[in-house]
Amino acid sequence: MKVLITGGAGFIGSHIVDKLVDKGYKVCVIDNLSTGNLNNLNKKVKLYEMDIRDNKLHEVFEKEKPNYVIHNAAQIDVQKSIQQPAFDGDVNIIGTINVLENCVKHNVEKIIYPSSAAVYGVPEYLPVDEEHKVEPISYYGISKHTPEHYIKVYSELHNLKYTILRYSNVYGIRQDPKGEGGVISIFVDKVIEKQQPTIFGDGKQTRDYIYVEDVAEANLKAMESKKNGIYNISTNTKVDLNELYDKMKEIEKIDLDPLYGESRKGDIKHSSLDNSKAINTLGWEPRFSLEEGLKRTIEYYNSKKAL
Repeated sequence: MKVLITGGAGFIGSHIVDKLVDKGYKVCVIDNLSTGNLNNLNKKVKLYEMDIRDNKLHEVFEKEKPNYVIHNAAQIDVQKSIQQPAFDGDVNIIGTINVLENCVKHNVEKIIYPSSAAVYGVPEYLPVDEEHKVEPISYYGISKHTPEHYIKVYSELHNLKYTILRYSNVYGIRQDPKGEGGVISIFVDKVIEKQQPTIFGDGKQTRDYIYVEDVAEANLKAMESKKNGIYNISTNTKVDLNELYDKMKEIEKIDLDPLYGESRKGDIKHSSLDNSKAINTLGWEPRFSLEEGLKRTIEYYNSKKAL
């Protein structure tokens, strides 16, 4: 059984690659390395250094003949989507169509597509379940949701099986704080350098943080599922930024107050996702508490700093 992973040298993608290799799958990776890192990539897999929009993408599919595609490559920076909406749409929408076309032409059995909590927009209720209306407030949310429609229609027209995973805020080892990193990776970078991080807004905004190992496991469960479906992948827990930073200070044993800046456009005040559908249908559930995930992440970056 062969799996092709786009964006497999990236933060989340590389963890999925490792888990698949450990499970004995044959794995190949497409990544243009714009945000991916060769140091993340498992040495047992073949890398095709290529953009998902490349018209030669079919050559990889022809050569590798994957049974499954995990389409992880994306433009994921919300602020960049606001500054460069055309680029954001080109990568996330046109790039995904190119992947889907090749899936159909080369008889791929199933595609797993990582979507985002950003598709929901401002929650009308919490936790947000999969039946919540979709009304994104950023171009990124739009560009992650639009491919969901394409995937469903490709499935109906060509019998391409799919699982769509809507992630909450993913964090953990290999997330780059200086690139498109989430708030935890940025905080970790500041904490281990004994510097004050900046919190945008009052710090009372809440998020649902999920450790990357749990996300990787969800992708394996999605591959095993026989049904098409959309699932939230989350911890179903709200944590505000002030509380998050306090937990990190405690782990690192420092006493530095954060700086506060103005709220950013496109940011949602409160968000948490209901994960019960994934638990009940995929047989998946998160294993890592926030404290354990933060501890593993901080220990990892401290060990890198010591080298």
